[in-house]
Amino acid sequence: MRWENLTADSGDHRRAADPALFGADAVTVRTIDTPEFHGITFHEIRARSIINRVPGASRMPFEWTVNPYRGCTHACVYCFARRSHSYLDLDTGLGFDSQIVVKVNAPELLRRQLGSARWQGEHIAMGTHVDCYQRAEGRYRLMPGVLAALRDHANPFSILTKGTLILRDLDLLVQASRVTDVGISVSVGFTDERLWRTVEPGTPAPERRLDVVRALGEHGIGCGVLMAPVIPFLGDDPAQLRSTVRAIAAAGATSVTPLVLHLRPGAREWFTAWLDREHPHLVRRYERLYAEGAYAPKWYQRRITRQVHELAREYGIGPAHPGLHRRPRRPVPDDPVGPVAPTASHGTDKPESVQLMLT
Repeated sequence: MRWENLTADSGDHRRAADPALFGADAVTVRTIDTPEFHGITFHEIRARSIINRVPGASRMPFEWTVNPYRGCTHACVYCFARRSHSYLDLDTGLGFDSQIVVKVNAPELLRRQLGSARWQGEHIAMGTHVDCYQRAEGRYRLMPGVLAALRDHANPFSILTKGTLILRDLDLLVQASRVTDVGISVSVGFTDERLWRTVEPGTPAPERRLDVVRALGEHGIGCGVLMAPVIPFLGDDPAQLRSTVRAIAAAGATSVTPLVLHLRPGAREWFTAWLDREHPHLVRRYERLYAEGAYAPKWYQRRITRQVHELAREYGIGPAHPGLHRRPRRPVPDDPVGPVAPTASHGTDKPESVQLMLT
């Protein structure tokens, strides 16, 4: 393992961004010489705030988030959060996949903020920006402390993930579910193995993610599936949709919510470059389908939604949005919990349904 403490005055050529951009006074850069982390650089910071308000929260089913990481080794070519790396002066392509910001003080900071008189106990969503159970979590183990803090304060929360590592924390999730509202959702957009290997190369296989749904259900924690993204011309064939919904139902999911691929700036360029390499014959079709902006046309979204909901009814599962909860109380407007970390812009395009995505 190699590491170096970098400050704003260090001038080291490997420092990709000023520490101030990370919301910290200094950044410790680590590279770990093990096969599972080959080519990955970790930027360890002590964050100043961990509970962040969502920009445009009135359009979202949640208002507050906790993100222990920025950047994601899942390396999904379509991830909307890629643009947020540019706020740190980091690359939104390969850099997003391999330059991972780790908020090493997330558990202690969260516990302190939850205990503040300023905090009003609202629902906290996790995994809606980048996955809190990505590969880095296996090393840094931030989520057990995060979950313990939420449990001890009986604070409602939800988690959206593609990571099977969540089962490591099953006992904590069960304990939390006994004292507060807990919602878990797993993202599985398709079960096609060839498509998975090329567009989500750093994630567990879809079948393993559905094993998570099954295991959570066996322990009394209902789990919904976010069927996202449905990828036009590659994962939207009726037979593919049926196969995916059938597998989701077999895993015991409490709900399935389809979301069509959306391509915001940052993600759009990276996805288009991948498409040009892997499926050049589709480039023009994508240009036409997404000519109006980041989202596919409403007629296309409605068609996919209708097909999936019909299949869901056929297989006996509901179409309700997974992991969405009421907001218990609003914080005092003049007494905010802390600064809001930069997040990707939602843009002016409005989706047909709520766009909860992760990498």
